[in-house]
Amino acid sequence: MGAGRAVPAVVTAAVAVVMAVGGWEASRALASGPAGDGGGSVVPTSTAVVVHTNLTTTTQLPGTLGYAGSYQVVNQAQGTAFTALPSPGRVVRRGQDLYEVDGTGIPLFYAARPMWRAIQAGAGPGADVYQLDQNLIALGYTDAGYLTPSDTFTAATAAAIDEWQSARGLIPTGSVQPGQVVFGPGPLRVVTVAAALGATPQPGAVVLDATFTRRVVTVSLPVTQEYLVKKGDAVTVTLPDGTTTTPGVVSFLAPVATAAAPAGNSGQTGGPASGGSSAGGSAGGASGETVAMTVRLTHPAAAGRFDQAPVEVNIVDARAGNVLAVPVNALVALAGGGYGVEVTDGSRRNLLAVRTGLFATTLVQVSGAGLRPGMRVEVPKS
Repeated sequence: MGAGRAVPAVVTAAVAVVMAVGGWEASRALASGPAGDGGGSVVPTSTAVVVHTNLTTTTQLPGTLGYAGSYQVVNQAQGTAFTALPSPGRVVRRGQDLYEVDGTGIPLFYAARPMWRAIQAGAGPGADVYQLDQNLIALGYTDAGYLTPSDTFTAATAAAIDEWQSARGLIPTGSVQPGQVVFGPGPLRVVTVAAALGATPQPGAVVLDATFTRRVVTVSLPVTQEYLVKKGDAVTVTLPDGTTTTPGVVSFLAPVATAAAPAGNSGQTGGPASGGSSAGGSAGGASGETVAMTVRLTHPAAAGRFDQAPVEVNIVDARAGNVLAVPVNALVALAGGGYGVEVTDGSRRNLLAVRTGLFATTLVQVSGAGLRPGMRVEVPKS
């Protein structure tokens, strides 16, 4: 798949350069006029510096900036009515109430497993007891330091439950019944609320849908471009304003492709390490199969409050480090084939043959005998 992707990109860049330098040469020839004519206008020129730099080319893929994961909160409480419900967008953390039944709040505890039984004296050992102990300790209820996480319900567990219930204004019972807390995977951000105020709570019914609070970008990666990236690769994300970029890391690549409509057009862009863009190929193969990719933002705060917002994910597909480069329009098409650059030193001109390497937006990698950084080369004046 890699060869099939790379060849068109190289051909496109080469054609663009031939057109650019061909037009430049044609302009110069036309300006000089026929031999002995002495007429014609002079093409205005300027100079540019031969730089020592790093070049990259990148592929841009469309993505969506949002929040990681999805989670449904299921009610287990018995009661007459929902008396308080959260608003969409609210973030609920450990110990805070997710919703309320009959005037009593149902707090969120962090745990991998939902609650399935009463946690009280006489309950057999289980992961739910361990989870409860962890949360009580995290909230500061430790029975004066005697409570340690354990699969076994102990007197210290009961005492810590009493402390927690008293602090919430409840009658201490030394036990936690199903529906008195919600065990969830971590902080939850409310997306939609399925329950209605005043409705009768039904055990097993969905109360709300939530996401996690981690900011991520999701991408439908065309299978024809899967070779470009792997888990752990660094990428940059262009935020919805179209100009601000922030770093990210590929945190997930689905092992199985899905058949779907192409995710849109992707362009090949390129330039020095600072960035750039140019025309390129298209996303997706003939089948439109894609692989789900997730990018974790290195600086989540950079995403602000954007949710389900379109972004661009920039993946580096070629690098050339520690090389000499000149503007693409400095290249001169040589009569015998290949390219050269017109080196200027005051009134003197010297045409040097060069070998070209990576084309990256406005710059191209060059090498050749006598070429050094800091030299000035002739370019058409813009």
